[in-house]
Amino acid sequence: MSVNGEFLAATVRTATPLLLAATGELVIERAGIIYIGIEGSILAGALAAAAGGWASGTMVGVMLALLAGAAMAALFALFVVKWQTEQIVTGTAITLVATGATAALYHVLFGPEGAGLRVPMIHPLSIPGLARIPVIGAALFAQSMFTYAAVVAIVVVWWGLARTHLGLAIRACGERPSAARAAGVATGRLRIGAALFAGALGGAAGASLVLVQSGTFAEGMSAGRGFIAIAIVALGRWRAGGVLVAAVAFGAASALQYLFQARGWTLPYQAFLALPYIATLVALATTRARGAAPAALGQADGE
Repeated sequence: MSVNGEFLAATVRTATPLLLAATGELVIERAGIIYIGIEGSILAGALAAAAGGWASGTMVGVMLALLAGAAMAALFALFVVKWQTEQIVTGTAITLVATGATAALYHVLFGPEGAGLRVPMIHPLSIPGLARIPVIGAALFAQSMFTYAAVVAIVVVWWGLARTHLGLAIRACGERPSAARAAGVATGRLRIGAALFAGALGGAAGASLVLVQSGTFAEGMSAGRGFIAIAIVALGRWRAGGVLVAAVAFGAASALQYLFQARGWTLPYQAFLALPYIATLVALATTRARGAAPAALGQADGE
């Protein structure tokens, strides 16, 4: 594969967990809730995928990751939707709980030498014919099932939000929850459902980190991807197409290290690690996206 092909493949591979998490975050934010705890769902999904993959195989790992991510979101929804707690504080607490709990469980399950854990990995799925296209073929059509699932998810979310009654109800919850309730929409149930969806996709993002990219679990391996996903939603102006473009852009920022290494440019590896976060700060500082946010974003259901 050429250097450009390698860079494109790395971009898609790196963007996959970001797109999964951002797609879930898009849905819950369109319902009026900021889920800062998406970082916690990613971590919970990563540990569940590692444990399930190690014990029973990759598919069990994927299912457990979805359940673990959704469980963290369910805990968040219990406080935010039922008890009307402040969303940012509650989401931050969920992330802190997940960070501590996954580290502790990891040592309980695998012992102090858990760093040597190796998990079966999911191999790329090549699409016959398309994978042979020069440059872009192997990069776009020889990826893992998580990449294809992420693309399907963002397309379904775009169609669902724009073209279905459920999507209209979700958008109404994020814009005018009182009007939605007056029209007969069960806003509380809808927001809980959106939270579970976001948590499950966060868990899938964590599973992709373990089962596709690393083959093991490490404490704090989400490395801020949940927060980047929240930034992606804002930069995408709460639209599915914008989220897809922003996720690929951040994936490219992370993949630059492969391009630089292939070109023989020597830079400290810390510079490559910092690139996505620098890009996040620059993008947020130079983009005025707040006007596109749902009107009731961050407000309690009763407001």
